[in-house]
Amino acid sequence: MQYSTFGKTNKTVSRIGYGAMGLGGAFGTFDENEGIRSVLNFLEKGGNFIDTARHYGESETILGKALKQWKGEAPFIATKIQSHGTDNTRWCIPSPVETTFPKHLIRENTEDSLRRLGVDFIDNMQLHLYYPTWGVSGYWLDELLQLKEEGKIGSVGVSMPDHRADLCLPLVMSGAIDSVQLILNIFDPLALDCVVPICQQNNVAVIARCVLDEGGLSGFLTEETQFEEQDFRKTFFEEVPRWMYMEHVDGLRQFIPQHAGSLAKLALKFVLKHQGVTTAISSMHIEKYAQENMDAINEPELSDEIFYEIRTKHRWIRNLYHRKYWSDMNDLDRANEAEIKKQI
Repeated sequence: MQYSTFGKTNKTVSRIGYGAMGLGGAFGTFDENEGIRSVLNFLEKGGNFIDTARHYGESETILGKALKQWKGEAPFIATKIQSHGTDNTRWCIPSPVETTFPKHLIRENTEDSLRRLGVDFIDNMQLHLYYPTWGVSGYWLDELLQLKEEGKIGSVGVSMPDHRADLCLPLVMSGAIDSVQLILNIFDPLALDCVVPICQQNNVAVIARCVLDEGGLSGFLTEETQFEEQDFRKTFFEEVPRWMYMEHVDGLRQFIPQHAGSLAKLALKFVLKHQGVTTAISSMHIEKYAQENMDAINEPELSDEIFYEIRTKHRWIRNLYHRKYWSDMNDLDRANEAEIKKQI
């Protein structure tokens, strides 16, 4: 395992992190005991960075059960304040901060997370949304900093809602925060252009998520793959015709096995190539996949030439939120897909 310092803190975290969204059932049903074992397995193998959220159903609670069983050094726990409201468009267009994070919600959420996790301290507390229209100061930041002053949280950050990671740059350069969570993978490497280097310059930790593009970059997807109704990936992989997605993944197979032991390892090695990426999180609630992810860190890093080739020739940027939250876009996408099928 490789480690890095988490931004302005003196805490050392594993560069492969445990993404606990799956513990909340986002990727289909699973056995809770298996989820607990997966956390313990991650910790036993030297991992120590775990990212969860109040928004992830029972994820914090299950993680808390695992932490109760863990007898080693306490891991670095990052979680997120659950945004208020039922209007899902808040994930893709700005909403007023007063609506999304009303006064006192941050404290209430933090106290709830502490109870669910069974801990008295959270290493990193993030807003699950941030838009630059909220500015770089305000009651929402004051509430986070007050919790930090009280010793209930160790650092503060924001999780960017979609692929527009550069929206966080004013906040990063203000010096007000300690971390940014953002989307970064082979298909969408845009954060490497500006956000990651500027975070590095300002000593702000970068938590990279969606590093496997919800698993698609592992090569598991086929025309026959089925998802449960509640599985997040059911709509994610309907964004484009499946054959089109598979063609883009197949274009990466030329790098296997010479430059990586598998497609999943290639994806992780790509994200971790830049030293400005503090940790890369992926879902590890299924043990066999978790082990492969952790093994990626032991392979030689990608050469500069291969990294550049992948970064420039294999980017394929889509915004899943168009399909997920805009019904009119769904209709338009279906019409476009039907037209494409006519032409092939």
